[in-house]
Amino acid sequence: MGELPVVGITIGDVAGIGPEVVSKALQHDEVYALCRPLVIGDRSVFDDPRFAARIPRVRVVTEVDQAAWEPGDVVLLDLRNLDAAAVKIGQLCSPAGRAAVAYVLKATELAMGGAIDAMATAPLNKEAIRLAGYHYIGHTEMLAEITGTSACTTMLATPGLRVTHVTRHIPFRDIAAQITAANVLETILITHEGMRGLGYSAPRLAVASLNPHNGEGGLLGREEIEEIGPAVEAARGRGIDVRGPIPADSVFFQAIRGDYDVVVTMHHDQGHVAVKTHGFEQSITITLGLPIIRTSADHGTAFDIAGQGIASEESMLAAITEAARIAARRRAAANAR
Repeated sequence: MGELPVVGITIGDVAGIGPEVVSKALQHDEVYALCRPLVIGDRSVFDDPRFAARIPRVRVVTEVDQAAWEPGDVVLLDLRNLDAAAVKIGQLCSPAGRAAVAYVLKATELAMGGAIDAMATAPLNKEAIRLAGYHYIGHTEMLAEITGTSACTTMLATPGLRVTHVTRHIPFRDIAAQITAANVLETILITHEGMRGLGYSAPRLAVASLNPHNGEGGLLGREEIEEIGPAVEAARGRGIDVRGPIPADSVFFQAIRGDYDVVVTMHHDQGHVAVKTHGFEQSITITLGLPIIRTSADHGTAFDIAGQGIASEESMLAAITEAARIAARRRAAANAR
């Protein structure tokens, strides 16, 4: 069977709930049954009670090659890049934004180099990242750039429903212009391959419409006729099991009922609202198309409750365990070849 996979866990923006949900997730026995957790952050955060983050049985290292695990141990890779006392809990803070990006960059470096098998990320704050001088709008865009990936997409997953997106972090008024046959087809292909990587040998895809009532034959918009439909047909011509476009007010019910394994949605909120309504606390994100495994808690930094010790760790726990399961499946598949 070999050793359990190493999952690198970034603590996110420490002014928010990232350290708290990471520390709480690591108190669940199932984590240690599935992986060897490597927390990537700053030790001072876990020594400061203001962050509501305590990790039992932690081994602190400053280089990943110093890491060694005993059952139930957490290894903390201390980047020593933050003055925790200077962070104001629950407030935008450029040092916290800068440190959060550094944690992701380090985790990605380790994943690309094979030192860790997967990464699971706690939430960033986009405004804090900008205050720190970075241009990234989120994890997906950052990871795509630093791994040199030209095409990737975010999958949201909760028990019973998975979705991907053709467009993500753009203003609503710009969405329609990005719904092209090329973009829709690319997302279908990435989704299909990503689902295969998650263990679905023949995934069943549905593609949502953009306009109300599937555009009503062009009366309410022609994207379904001119862009989405042709992309679906092109994908079917490549042997992919995909249906659509299907009206967005029906397709999620059909997927939850079991008709489809994943829904390709046209924009951020179309997919996010469906997943978070169906199962908010257990929802996670999985970035498809990257050369590394990356999952994330599917919530924000929650500045309003940071440091209070009341944040739920369910999403972070699900992200860690799913990263471990994906890594184990890929290792098993590689060994079988």
